Amino acid sequence: QVQFVESGGGFVQPGGSLRLSCAVSGNIARVANMGWYHRTPENERELVARISRALTVEYADSVQGRFMISRDNANHTIRLQMNSLKPEDTGVYYCLANVRLHEGNYYQDYWGQGTQVTVSS
Repeated sequence: QVQFVESGGGFVQPGGSLRLSCAVSGNIARVANMGWYHRTPENERELVARISRALTVEYADSVQGRFMISRDNANHTIRLQMNSLKPEDTGVYYCLANVRLHEGNYYQDYWGQGTQVTVSS
């Protein structure tokens, strides 16, 4: 019902940059919040950055000033510009979309498959 296309992960040296993209499609009536999450060593997903439909943004303290999230509501797409990358930014980044489908009247969270980011010298 909801399909994700995530891209932009890869390998970069410390101090480098990457840009992640996430587009959702399917039987979608409306998308509320979208965001990027990072899997922790404890196997939990923690917030990296998220953006509302009204373009209100929130960042984890660890990425504030280095990452910037943006959104295209018309195409249900978000991007995460990641600058000044550090080794501790390494991990799998998952896209989250809070979606209301055409046949429903409630919102539900959907997750992308994840994209690997590796920061190493």
